[in-house]
Amino acid sequence: MNPNKALWEKGDFTRIAQCMRDSGDALIDSLGITPGLKVLDLGCGDGTTALPAAQRGAEVLGVDIARNLVEAGNARARAEGLSTLRFQEGDASNLEGLKDASFDLTVSIFGAMFAPKPFDVAKEMVRVTRPGGRIVMGNWIPNDPTLVAQVLKISAAYTPPPPEGFISPMTWGIDANVVERFGAAGVPAANITCVKDTYTFNSPQPPRAFLDSFRRFYGPTMNAFDAAEKAGRADALSQELGALFESQNKSADPTRTSIPATFLRVVVRRP
Repeated sequence: MNPNKALWEKGDFTRIAQCMRDSGDALIDSLGITPGLKVLDLGCGDGTTALPAAQRGAEVLGVDIARNLVEAGNARARAEGLSTLRFQEGDASNLEGLKDASFDLTVSIFGAMFAPKPFDVAKEMVRVTRPGGRIVMGNWIPNDPTLVAQVLKISAAYTPPPPEGFISPMTWGIDANVVERFGAAGVPAANITCVKDTYTFNSPQPPRAFLDSFRRFYGPTMNAFDAAEKAGRADALSQELGALFESQNKSADPTRTSIPATFLRVVVRRP
């Protein structure tokens, strides 16, 4: 199996996505979605941004590599009665079956950044977006002090080294890499903007319980705990991540968690 597919089908990202809904809705609200807009949501999970885009009248296709998330997305679309929203399996590095210039807006919020061939990802996003259309990415930033960047950094320290030739998904959080990858796909640097933005995770649980959701359902953290347990270091990993979650929690209510995380918001205007 494709290792990226195995990673995201291993857990149940829908459990993590539940704490991401508010920020996903706010992000889509900021994009000026209009009725009839054709939107591709790439690496969409179960629809944290795809569903609110459809609620605003867009015709939305969600594409994700994980079958369980595609099934969950289609179930959410049916439950909401959204006939203009559908989900299908696909690889961000190779969007076979999607026609050139078929979308007004291509969105990928913490999704396509995890695909293993970043130059192919940029090329495919440009290919399927119409001239004059937009591509919007949300990417975690390497070594950023906030939550997800630190979760991934800490988890990596407990897992075996990646295979030769592996390109870290975090490299999508560096402006120069974004410009280089879209430049290779024919987009001039003047058409690309990168700004830091904030995404907030809200959970009706205290921080340590919220961390347990990552341990049980988030693929990268699950892999880290699997490796740490084999090495007798699971307690150390748990303590390190627990301290992170507690220190970053901004909720005044000790029974709840609210953690803002910094990300790179990329907007590309398709030439």
